[in-house]
Amino acid sequence: MGGPTMPSIFSYQSAEVDWCEGNFERSRIIAEYYNTISNVSFFIVSPVLLYLNRQYCQQRALPLYFVSGLLLCVGIFSTYFHMTLSYMGQLLDELSILWTLAMSYAFWYPRVYFPRCIKSRKHFFWLSGITTVISTFMSFIKPAFNAYALNCIAFHLLYLTRRELKKCNDKRVHRMAKVMVMWWVLAISSWISDRWLCGLWQAINFPYFHSFWHVLIAMSLLYCCPLVIYFDINYEMPKFKPKLGYWPSDSWPVVVPYIILEESHKQC
Repeated sequence: MGGPTMPSIFSYQSAEVDWCEGNFERSRIIAEYYNTISNVSFFIVSPVLLYLNRQYCQQRALPLYFVSGLLLCVGIFSTYFHMTLSYMGQLLDELSILWTLAMSYAFWYPRVYFPRCIKSRKHFFWLSGITTVISTFMSFIKPAFNAYALNCIAFHLLYLTRRELKKCNDKRVHRMAKVMVMWWVLAISSWISDRWLCGLWQAINFPYFHSFWHVLIAMSLLYCCPLVIYFDINYEMPKFKPKLGYWPSDSWPVVVPYIILEESHKQC
């Protein structure tokens, strides 16, 4: 008799991670129903960012088009992962997030924060690419730890945001940053709750906090990306002055910010 066979990396429930939501409770082909369908938020975020920030795209198209495309990949691979709970789905989900973060850094990380050995954006692209390739291979060592490592990057982003806000006097920008942080805190609280308090949520029959994470982090991105674009214009497009707009209107209680380009004099 042969020895036991290893499960295929594409097999259902071969992943190292299983979230709190019960498996195959609402569908025979979807492992985690609400965790799967909540990924629709990523398919909405990408076109919304591109449409509302179209003036920026007309002047500097590659960064936002590229990052928006990667966000679509995050949505696709997260859907695949939660639908199957396969090992391959887990890796694709986590690696798509890693590469989205890496490309965001490569395109938008301010030159003033470059290491001294980096003399140009091209060199920083190479540094980001090499670091991300190495991280990609390292992610195969213990995939269960990848999500924790990826979430820790948010603290560096918050640190950078704080430094940039110190240079900025526009109260609307500060308000946008505060709303972004609010959505992120709600999102990461949902993620941690689903991961660490699963027994409690299952006991009260409400194991859906990871699906909230998908929606809430997408809401945070709707504020984060215009904020990053705002600072990028100040650094990379000095002939323009960025101005915040809100869709559908300033008077609505929940709005989506976007960037309008005006002829220059600096505000931040």
